[in-house]
Amino acid sequence: MKTGLSLMALVFALSGCVNFGQSANAPSVVYYVLNDAEPATAPTPVPADALKDPDPLRAKERVESYAPTLLVLDTTAGGFYDSDQLVFSRSAGTRGQYQFARWTERPGRRFAELLRARLDQLGRYRVAPAGGVVRGDLMLDTRLIEFYHDATSEPGQVRLELRAELVDLKQRRLLGRHTFEQKVPLTTYDAAGAAQASNLAVSRVLDDVSAWLATFK
Repeated sequence: MKTGLSLMALVFALSGCVNFGQSANAPSVVYYVLNDAEPATAPTPVPADALKDPDPLRAKERVESYAPTLLVLDTTAGGFYDSDQLVFSRSAGTRGQYQFARWTERPGRRFAELLRARLDQLGRYRVAPAGGVVRGDLMLDTRLIEFYHDATSEPGQVRLELRAELVDLKQRRLLGRHTFEQKVPLTTYDAAGAAQASNLAVSRVLDDVSAWLATFK
């Protein structure tokens, strides 16, 4: 009889019908989508002389020649931040994770998607992920150094720090390296407020990265 009950308990646990060690009244986990809060809408205009060709195919080739191919690597992150959990800090030198809040995707992976979308909208580059069949002119490598809710005071602020490197693939040389940092205050002292501020921080860092890339001719 005991063996039969044990087998039934195992089946229910695996199917998700039983949640051992958690109160039935515990709040459910909320999943937040990391987004670009203020995406760019106006692409960079193509130089006028690129369109001065009666042959539409040649004109198209000339337009594309102004846009180098930029390979954007997936954004890497330190082990603690390479997770779907929202991170917070209540005191200097410490980190914790929200118990009932998650990202729908890991921030590093999602940031790379948003970065490609933003740069593609600007129209300065032909943007592609690295590792495919597309051969690039430039490569952008980014790393998420810090990304957390600084809750040392209420309601706190989201801190985002990103390091970026731009490489000329044809000449095989580093063109530049820069670290970007944004601090965005929360409007509410909770996970929803942290997610909202995170979106704004991401958008501002995307602004900064785009402006930085524009300095390379």
